[in-house]
Amino acid sequence: MRLSYRRRHRPSHSPFALLAAALLLAGGLTACSGEDGPARSVDAFLKGWRTGDLQAVGFVDATGARVPAADVAREIKELSGELAATPPELRRTGEPTVTSGTATVTVRVEWTLPGDTRWAYDRPVRLTRGGGDEWQVIWEPQVVHEQLTRGDRLGLRRESGPRAAVLDGAGQPLVAPRPVVRVSLVPQEVKDVPGVARKLDAAFKAIRPALVPPVDLADLPKRLAEAEPDALVEVVTLRDEAYRQIKPRIYELPGTRFPTDKLDLAPTREFARAALGTVDPAQADDLAKHPDRYVRGDLVGHGGLQGRYDERLRGTPGLTVVVNRPGPEGTLAPTGTELFRREFRPGEPLKTTLDVATQKAADTALGTEKRRAALVAVRVSDGAVLAAANGPGPAGENLAFTAQVPPGSTFKMVSALALLDRGAVTPDQPVECPKTREVDGRSFKNADDFALGSVPFRTDFAKSCNTAFVALAPQLGADGLAVTGRALGLEGTWDVGLDAFPGKVSTNGGPTEQAAAAIGQGTTVVSPLAMASATAAVARGRFVQPKLVLDPAPAKPAADGPELKAESLTAVRAMMREVVTAGSGSALADVPGGPVHGKTGTAEYDDNPKNTHAWFVGWQGDIAFAVFVERGGSGSGTAVPIAERFLRALPR
Repeated sequence: MRLSYRRRHRPSHSPFALLAAALLLAGGLTACSGEDGPARSVDAFLKGWRTGDLQAVGFVDATGARVPAADVAREIKELSGELAATPPELRRTGEPTVTSGTATVTVRVEWTLPGDTRWAYDRPVRLTRGGGDEWQVIWEPQVVHEQLTRGDRLGLRRESGPRAAVLDGAGQPLVAPRPVVRVSLVPQEVKDVPGVARKLDAAFKAIRPALVPPVDLADLPKRLAEAEPDALVEVVTLRDEAYRQIKPRIYELPGTRFPTDKLDLAPTREFARAALGTVDPAQADDLAKHPDRYVRGDLVGHGGLQGRYDERLRGTPGLTVVVNRPGPEGTLAPTGTELFRREFRPGEPLKTTLDVATQKAADTALGTEKRRAALVAVRVSDGAVLAAANGPGPAGENLAFTAQVPPGSTFKMVSALALLDRGAVTPDQPVECPKTREVDGRSFKNADDFALGSVPFRTDFAKSCNTAFVALAPQLGADGLAVTGRALGLEGTWDVGLDAFPGKVSTNGGPTEQAAAAIGQGTTVVSPLAMASATAAVARGRFVQPKLVLDPAPAKPAADGPELKAESLTAVRAMMREVVTAGSGSALADVPGGPVHGKTGTAEYDDNPKNTHAWFVGWQGDIAFAVFVERGGSGSGTAVPIAERFLRALPR
């Protein structure tokens, strides 16, 4: 039912009233703003515009002919085009102006576009007084926008700006345009498809795994059969260095073509993959989760830094509201009319601490490891994360930062520092190292059941004697180990730039738990980053929070730790050097680049002593590092060789 507004009283015929009415009509002054005026008809129209229900409003066209409310609702929706799903906010900005039975009301039209962009403008809505004093809206497409005519459709055009780069510690892009070769085949020139496929497969398998993932050619015959005879069927895209490895084997194969291109790539395929993340076309879940942010075809960061800082890196796409017009078969053709434009804002770079040479060395060190593994390198002088490498495992898993595993005997670095700080032992003090030692009914043993007898504490450390540390554990008390761990930054609240686990140190345990904690077992768990950072603190003399992202600067970095006791540090450093010169890390004694300090670790992770993780932590010069291999066995047998490959791969 349409709203009909009738005057409740006949106008006064006094001379004063007649004069006032004449002045209103002659000057077009504001009038009829009460309950019975055109304002209420406009308010009802604006409400119906948003809801799509205009049955309470009367409409006429410019000739005065009646227009059904349902037709107006349909046309508003059609004119709104791609904006129809988000009707604008609408409000009157003033009172009606009435002249000779026609009223004009200014309304504010404010659309919310993707990215919370506001597009606002004013439009006049004209009304006419119908029979019985009913105010009817004069409908025309220009009510929606002055440049719209019947049949037009509003459309959105997005323009993405350039995605910003993730920068290394030197300010250079880690991901940059790099040459690639698209190995392709022309179907009509390949007479022996199975033979060519076998030769390509053999060549691809000969490429170093770090340069290319496995290439599946199972569907190649089908793809060639379905393609146009003279088409170019791409087999695989290879980095230029990978292609050069096998060029002599595939260049002369029948039907092969090798067009070149450039793609945005990291320095190597494995380069800090979990830490960096990836950039891919928008996936279904991206579009579902952020329909106002992404459209099909957008590039989106997934995982790592690309995912965490996606909005910063991608910037804000440009947005243009255009006028389209229906074409043949339901298509829409642009008219060339632009109604609104928001220029794109390019992304902002992300400055990191990663060092290309150090990261490549870390990736190389883990390159042949078949088990899940991680290697983190931290600059001793300032805590900068130079490398974060992860071995085989689920895509995007940053084991280097987020693992929560027992540290095993690498934690003797912390235990020794705690014992020395409390004066419980000196480096040269003899401490018994029997094959086994029992605590509250639980038996602790050394790897391979070795025994050293009564030897200096520094020798117990270098040879990684569990039973000696178990004997000394009670002198640390219920929380002594945790106190020292916290002084080395463990259990802190870190703002690194990515999710990172700072460790959890056993505290308030009974005798058995204290004994287990002293050798890096029990409830103590750490990440490789946590152990690399603690090692750097020992080398430096105080804890400094590790950092990966420099710009934007961390909002809440952890405070520096207290200065550690010089005498205790001197002793621990000497013992960690002895691990390399005469202990379980002796394979590192001759690596180039200066003396290496370190500690091996073999960490049990369940009730079976045969199930162990392998660890090594250490430093050389200004680089501290931690190596972790899940289910890797012994630290000396598995982690130390990885550390050796890492140190030998570093540039000198």
